[in-house]
Amino acid sequence: MLDDETQPPPIGPPRSEEEIRAYTIGELKPLSGRILIVDYDPDWPQLFRREAVRIRSVLGSRALRIEHAGSTAVPGLAAKPIIDLVLVVQNSADEGAYAPALETAGYVLRIREPDWYQHRVFKGPDTDINLHVLSRGCPEIDRMVMFRDWLRSNASDRDLYAHTKLALAAQGWKYVQNYADAKTAVIEEILARARAGRK
Repeated sequence: MLDDETQPPPIGPPRSEEEIRAYTIGELKPLSGRILIVDYDPDWPQLFRREAVRIRSVLGSRALRIEHAGSTAVPGLAAKPIIDLVLVVQNSADEGAYAPALETAGYVLRIREPDWYQHRVFKGPDTDINLHVLSRGCPEIDRMVMFRDWLRSNASDRDLYAHTKLALAAQGWKYVQNYADAKTAVIEEILARARAGRK
């Protein structure tokens, strides 16, 4: 069972501006238009590999695992053109062990969520990325990888997720996080099938 500090985000309404502001580092920027969803780009895996090489070059053995996650990791799936990477370190709360090296390479820390798995997010120096940093053993790592792998192998859920994203992207959102929160229910529905499929 998870303790109170590591509960997954609730399924419900989008987080408030105050909640988003609390974990955002730097200026909180509202969307200037609609969420952009584009057709799958076969260059996305190469962009991931390039970032993974750069991260390993600055962190060395401190980078315990690097995964391509999110929709850009699923061939054929429309997505926001932002590469999601999961970086596993020994302890994501210990920023001094990895953040200075990443910052030297041009990565910028934008999100710090101490109450949700000590999750951190960096933006990239020259490619639009979300670099999610999590600790070894964090259950969110397996959850993200399982979701990716299930969508890669299950066409009906891949189509459901694409349809949901396109429908939500057509709505007006103040912040990208509001759009992300709105996807939670369908993600949990798909994950339930993925877990059942593992058994």
